[in-house]
Amino acid sequence: MNNSIQHIPILAVTMGDPAGIGPEIAAKSFASQNLLNWCHPVLIGNAKIMEKAIELTDTRLKPNIITEINQAKFEPGWMNIFQIDSLNSKEIRYGEISAQAGDIAFRAVKKAIDLAMEGKVHGTVTGPIHKEAINKAGHHFSGHTEIYTHFTKSQHTAMLLVDENIRIIHVTTHVSLRQACELVKKERIGNVIKLIDTELKKIGIASPCIGVAGLNPHSGDGGLFGDEEIKEIIPAIEEAKKSGINAEGPVPPDTLFALARGGKYDVCVAMYHDQGHIPFKLLGFLWDEQTHKMKSVKGVNVTLGLPIIRTSVDHGTAFEIAGKGIASPDALINAIEYAVMLYNGRIVNSKQ
Repeated sequence: MNNSIQHIPILAVTMGDPAGIGPEIAAKSFASQNLLNWCHPVLIGNAKIMEKAIELTDTRLKPNIITEINQAKFEPGWMNIFQIDSLNSKEIRYGEISAQAGDIAFRAVKKAIDLAMEGKVHGTVTGPIHKEAINKAGHHFSGHTEIYTHFTKSQHTAMLLVDENIRIIHVTTHVSLRQACELVKKERIGNVIKLIDTELKKIGIASPCIGVAGLNPHSGDGGLFGDEEIKEIIPAIEEAKKSGINAEGPVPPDTLFALARGGKYDVCVAMYHDQGHIPFKLLGFLWDEQTHKMKSVKGVNVTLGLPIIRTSVDHGTAFEIAGKGIASPDALINAIEYAVMLYNGRIVNSKQ
């Protein structure tokens, strides 16, 4: 990664669910040779669990356990671990959903948010959490996006998926499909289009071309298969165009993502979670049938509309391979890189 900004950002990187692959991909990422050239990372998590992950991955990192950011040492071979204690002494087992694991994962995320809101770190990067585990621990959120939205008191946020030149932003995310259809409204669609237009301009795309998906098959076919396009989506696109935004659609969902992959669109606006996630993961997740494991897991999840930077891996806890030391750190390294890019974009824009 070519970091053109001289000031290297401090990033809070959360451990994720300790029963999943989060700790081991964090260890592998922190051991990456070039990491310190473009950021100063601090792991937010539990030292005992991270020491186990370091041993499991044979990364030979030396833990520097801290309780304040100014205690960190950004030198090769060291992992700064901002300590999050567990509430009880129960042993956390790989692949097991538990309230204890969920509580540690949640409190690591909350601490990362606090540090960023206080200006002690320049951005946050999150490892994979397990939604059932955090809810078992009494933290009733459906995902990272909702946690960040709540604790930063943000009004208009959206989930953006990024993998190289493919970008997909969502109108709705962690709700039922029935509820998602009810939430596809002109105002929300318009806010998402404006949000992504602004963010892409920050990273140097002067006039982003935004492809907006329809909700129904064939984008409703003139009302034959539903009227959401006519009542909600088209009016939102027309309003965006009037404000100078280069938005097109509604494009039938079975065509939109292929066009984007070919370079027609800088970003796609998906109406619901799986509409955006399925094509995205089809491109970034590569299964190897011979080894029975993922050969590559790529993709970054970004929460837009926050006062702070938040990027994340776009994969889950992978309980089925946790503890084996085989999980790929590619997505976490990509997420760290993207957080640095967003930080650089904000620095450049603040000087203009």
